[in-house]
Amino acid sequence: MILEHKNYSFKFDSTACSSCAGNCCIGESGFIWITIEEIERLAKYLKIPVKDLFDNYLVKYDYKFSIKEKQLGDNNYACIFFDLVKKQCSIYDARPSQCRTFPFWEYFKNNMEELKKECPAIIE
Repeated sequence: MILEHKNYSFKFDSTACSSCAGNCCIGESGFIWITIEEIERLAKYLKIPVKDLFDNYLVKYDYKFSIKEKQLGDNNYACIFFDLVKKQCSIYDARPSQCRTFPFWEYFKNNMEELKKECPAIIE
């Protein structure tokens, strides 16, 4: 499925995700922001108490929360919910909006070359 957004100069072919190694979920360490509403939805999806989700899968930064990462190597990390064997998101149906909106992030409006290197699904 080809997705486009009126404010972006590129399109996204979601079928290309199956040929990718999860580049959007693996790489330099960063933040995977998740809201309280998304936390509640994710806990329900995982069938665990919200407290367990906080204790085992989230990190608090000031007043915000981020999903934990696992270190794969030097300066190489993956979202804790990325299945390294299947090369796919294990919480896809309950993933936070940051993940749902990729690659249509404000940052990529001025960093198109970086996006093309990271994501094989980008169509100019």
